[in-house]
Amino acid sequence: MQIGNFTIDDKSPVFIIAELSANHNGSLDNALATIKAAKRAGADCIKLQTYTADTITLDSDKEDFVIKGTIWDGKKLHTLYQEAYTPWEWHEQIYRVAQEEGLICFSSPFDKTAVDLLESLNSPAYKIASFEITDIPLIEYVASKGKPVIISTGIARQEDIELALDACHRMGNYDVALLKCTSSYPAPIEEANMCMIKDLAERYNVISGLSDHTMGSTVPVVATVFGAKIIEKHFIIDRAIGGPDASFSMNEEEFTAMVKAVREAEKASGVVDYNLTEKQAKGRDFSRSLYIAEDIKAGEIFTEKNLRSVRPGFGLHPKYYNQLLGKKATSYLEKGTPMQLDFAE
Repeated sequence: MQIGNFTIDDKSPVFIIAELSANHNGSLDNALATIKAAKRAGADCIKLQTYTADTITLDSDKEDFVIKGTIWDGKKLHTLYQEAYTPWEWHEQIYRVAQEEGLICFSSPFDKTAVDLLESLNSPAYKIASFEITDIPLIEYVASKGKPVIISTGIARQEDIELALDACHRMGNYDVALLKCTSSYPAPIEEANMCMIKDLAERYNVISGLSDHTMGSTVPVVATVFGAKIIEKHFIIDRAIGGPDASFSMNEEEFTAMVKAVREAEKASGVVDYNLTEKQAKGRDFSRSLYIAEDIKAGEIFTEKNLRSVRPGFGLHPKYYNQLLGKKATSYLEKGTPMQLDFAE
């Protein structure tokens, strides 16, 4: 998968996305400052959400449209999205500032008109949000643009994932990544199920990753170890500015620490390789080997007392120990001499 100048594959670094979402809290200045902070924090990408309250829901007082069981309890959907949306007239400037900062910028569209706006900005990729995975017509329209499609699976059953992938494939788009996501805000760490990262990649033959709503860096680090190639985390300059997503978003200091931890996890994960590095090979100097433990006369028998397996590792391998016991020394051997096979007969 190629997004802008960033290649995402088995050998690439994790692609780290800072999710702006509603964390501008209605201020373009906050949005632009957040982009610059995301760059300082080590993000590769800043991601938006492109909708209006009217393109994502209905302005209705009916019970169906009142939120229950979340941090936004009692609020109407239309009211929440009216507070949270990123004005469409900001998008061009946000994209431009992101480019100036050296960040990739793309968005999650929530209807066809949002896709059209993003196409006019030459958006390099698209994200399908967790709750939109069932919107097959939207996914088909997004996929038809021929750009990489990243799909969050937060509320998805297996059938939903397969329907979404089929929708992309019908449009001739196989450039698809799946993100494990737990759609709770914040998400309990015990529901993270990071073993799914590997399963998604293998089961569907896609790049897999994480869209994370847990608190802290633990889950992104575990995801990295399980092979995640994309990690998305909500980002805010300062939770004190408030907003619908502030409580479960990372500030600059926390995001910087997460990026550092992910990069270290990448290095620690390494590759399967039974060859030793030069430093590891040097460490064998301190391994066990066979040494003469007491002065031995020619013809004297090797015993557990005068031949021992000790550090350092310059003598004969300890695997020969049992076969040498009971044999005779071929010459005088001084204590501290590294054992050799031709010392015995």
